[in-house]
Formats: sequence, structure tokens, C-alpha cells
Amino acid sequence: MPPPKPATIIDVAREAGVSIKTVSRVLNQEPGVHSETRESVLKVVADLKYRPKQSARSLAGGRSFLIGLLYYDPSAAFVGGVQQGATLRCREAGYHLVVESLHNDAPDLAMQVDRMVSALRPDGMILTPPLCDNPQVLSALRESQTPCVLISPAADDPDHPSVRMDDVHAAEEITNLLISLGHTRIAIIKGAKEQVASKRRYQGYAAALKAHRIVLDKDLVVQGDFTFDTGVEAAYQLLSRRQRPTAVFASNDDMALGVLAAAQRLGLSVPGDLSIAGFDDTPAAARVWPPLTTVRQPMDDMARAAVDLLIGAPRAAEADTESAPKSRHRVLPHELVVRDSTAALGAKAVPRTKKTG
Repeated sequence: MPPPKPATIIDVAREAGVSIKTVSRVLNQEPGVHSETRESVLKVVADLKYRPKQSARSLAGGRSFLIGLLYYDPSAAFVGGVQQGATLRCREAGYHLVVESLHNDAPDLAMQVDRMVSALRPDGMILTPPLCDNPQVLSALRESQTPCVLISPAADDPDHPSVRMDDVHAAEEITNLLISLGHTRIAIIKGAKEQVASKRRYQGYAAALKAHRIVLDKDLVVQGDFTFDTGVEAAYQLLSRRQRPTAVFASNDDMALGVLAAAQRLGLSVPGDLSIAGFDDTPAAARVWPPLTTVRQPMDDMARAAVDLLIGAPRAAEADTESAPKSRHRVLPHELVVRDSTAALGAKAVPRTKKTG
């Protein structure tokens, strides 16, 4: 017997008792459909195993159902976290994510963006730092009338929605934690110079020291680049000083892991001889020993919010609440995650055996 014919949008509309237009609005995540009707249509779609053709959707709505994610970042963990969140949210909304790496200093950067937009015709672009602050990129997207959302830009742009966390406050919190543990010689490894997050995290560090009347020692400030190798190099600089720090705050987890590796190579116990704190809460932060104290940056949520701002569809969990975010510029909450890489000044070293229970 010939295989059964695939269900059509007409079949879905007939079974759900609604118009074809209503089915289309539900499938395209458009507002204005009652929640019960939406659920009923989606149930019929699932029961009939209906799969709309992407080409038909694009022609009908004038959309490509493609979202672009542009990045230039030496930290694979940050990019990976954003990519995962954006991919899952796009999948839920019936979109596809296209990820492209661009060099922030490329002389033909604007031309690369133009070619990409011409080839893909995306419905919008998500820009991560530092591309979100690059005037060439923003100008090229503006000229092509391609909507974009900025993740962690230097400042709110009235022309573009944005999503970020409060880097200054988060860095101040983690520095305050180290101070509360009795540390006063707290070093910082700064991130990439061109990224505003580096400046903001340094501001938070400096603000915490000032609030506790601790003099900021320039010898304890070392430039990094958000990479593991620069974390190792910075750690060797800091730990070779006659008066070495008792704690190090690295501006991301990759550099913090570099500090941890350098400390162990030098025979220092962590946190017995040196407390180490990072930023981001990447998967590796919880897997090394001792696991890193860090700031959990809501990368997944920021990426999901960026997709929602592009497609104009609030997340289901927020759609029926008065607290649903209305702003085009969203600040998402972070979390301080305290683990075994930090301890009170003079505390005994953590046993080499991992804790259980």
C-alpha cells in the first residue's frame, strides 16, 4: 500500500476547528491567539505529525526563519553558552540559528557582514562582544535593515535592543567575598582590552576595595585576554613577586583555570596558599579540583532573551504574567557560586580527595 499522505495545514485547521490563518499564526509564534486555542492547535499538530514546509512559511510571511549569531571571542565557553541557549530557543520557536565567527579588526568587516546578510537574508542578528560595539558591523546591519540584538554592549543603544547582566555589581560581590574571608592582597587579572566587560569587572573590583578602605596596589593588577594561557602567564607574574597575593580574582573562568594550573605547578595549595575566583561559571569550573568559586553569568537566559527580542515572542513562562519584561534593554540576574577554590586567609589546604554527599 502507498504511504499515507502527510497532513496539511487544511487538515490541522479542520481538526482543530479553527481557520487556516489561526493555524498559521500559532505556527509562526504570532501574538493575539488565545492560550487555549494555541494549545489545541499545537496538540492537533502533534497528533497529525504536521510539518510545515520551511519554504512555504518563508514565502507566506516574508521571513527566512533564520537567526544569525555573530561572535569574535577567544573564550569558547562563553560563545558555547550563548550558542546553546540561542539554538534551543530558536528550535522552540521554529527558527534556525546560523553561527558565524568574524574577526573584530578585519579591514573588510562591513563587507563580510553585507555578503552574509545578502546570502542568508536572516530575520535578525544576535551580536556578542566586542562585535556588538563595532560601528562597522552596526552600520552594515542598519543599512541592510536587518534587526539585531546586542548582548552585553558598552551602553544601551536606542536603535537596538540589548541583554546583559550587571558585571560591575557581580565583580564587586565576588571581591567582597574574598575580603570577607580576610584577604587584603587581592590580585585581579583583567580581560581583553577591547571588551567593555573587562572594564566593568575591574570597576567592581576597585569599588569593593575602596569600600573596605583597602589600597589598590597596581602591582596586583595584570592584563589578560580572557584565555587560559594569559591566565597562566599572569599567575606566574603575580606569584613570583616577593609579596605575592593571597587571592586572585580572574575576570573569567578560562583565566582562573590558568591561575589554578600555574599555582599547582609552583607547588602552591589552593585555597591553602592561594584563593582563586573566576567569572562565568563555565562547565569546567565545577569539574576541576578544587572546583572554582565564580559568578554564574546567565548566558543561556541572555541568549534566549535575545532571540525573543528579535522574533517578538515572549517566553511562555512569562507570557501571562504582569512581571513579563517589557523593556528593550534587559538586565538579567547573576549568581555568586561559592566552591572550594576560596577559603579564609590562613585556612588549611583542601584535601586532595573530592567531597561526597
